[in-house]
Amino acid sequence: MTNYSNFAIITSFFGLWIDSFFKTEFQIYLGFVLIFSFGILHGANDLLLIESINKEKKTNYFYKILIYYILVVITGGILFYYIPSIALISFIIVSGYHFGEQQWQNIEILNQGFKYTFFFCYGIFILFLLFYFHQIEVQSIVTEITAIPLNLNIITNSFKFFGGILFLFFLYLYIIHTKIRKQILLEIFYLIVYAIIFFSSSLIWSFTIYFIIWHSIPSILNQVNFLYGNCNTNYLMKYFKSAALYWILSIAGLFLFYVIFKDLNLFNSLFFSFLAAITFPHVIVILKMFRTNN
Repeated sequence: MTNYSNFAIITSFFGLWIDSFFKTEFQIYLGFVLIFSFGILHGANDLLLIESINKEKKTNYFYKILIYYILVVITGGILFYYIPSIALISFIIVSGYHFGEQQWQNIEILNQGFKYTFFFCYGIFILFLLFYFHQIEVQSIVTEITAIPLNLNIITNSFKFFGGILFLFFLYLYIIHTKIRKQILLEIFYLIVYAIIFFSSSLIWSFTIYFIIWHSIPSILNQVNFLYGNCNTNYLMKYFKSAALYWILSIAGLFLFYVIFKDLNLFNSLFFSFLAAITFPHVIVILKMFRTNN
């Protein structure tokens, strides 16, 4: 992953170069293209992962899992429609844990409860680091989804709180777990890189750079390794082929949302809610994948 990290840093700053040369409108279009491609693609093989995790090949097992997966997505969508505030908070919490787990999957900590808490604090801090530099835009999106004005102090105080908690985690790990000191210093450097990106770019473009380069592509590489035991060009192509159908269905669903709701004020919130809803089952699948690997 060291080679990939170097690539990610170079690509991230190339993204900043794009930010300086193109208008925000272009960045938004390009950001959505990347999210619709690599972003959605990295969760399109969840059913294949579940089959690989569960070695028992029962009759109609695939269809049972497919129905379960669809029900989770629908439930997420219903929550966003009827109780958007609770659904949004849940989405932020789940996404925070997911981001932290992806970044720190190989950390050598025996206490599982400590590890999962650390994953959450790390990932949620990244989200609030992003929110902190784009408070007005975040306030507008949250208000549109929940119909409740967001107090900006919530973003600022959450950023400071989780930043302080994360600092204590890093301090403890650096003192107690000497084997991972280099990793801790490296991750702090990455946080500085994220801060530069978030501060210098628009909200959508900042999120795109982090979500695609630092989360989605590493997740795809992990999944390929898990499914095939190696990560080369042939296995990557095999992964993309197996994910193609579910990726097309996801894009078709989003397009259908656009056709139905493009003239309504509800479209933006429904669009975001759809993306959030498909995230919930994906996080569960990846959690099981990492546990199986361990």
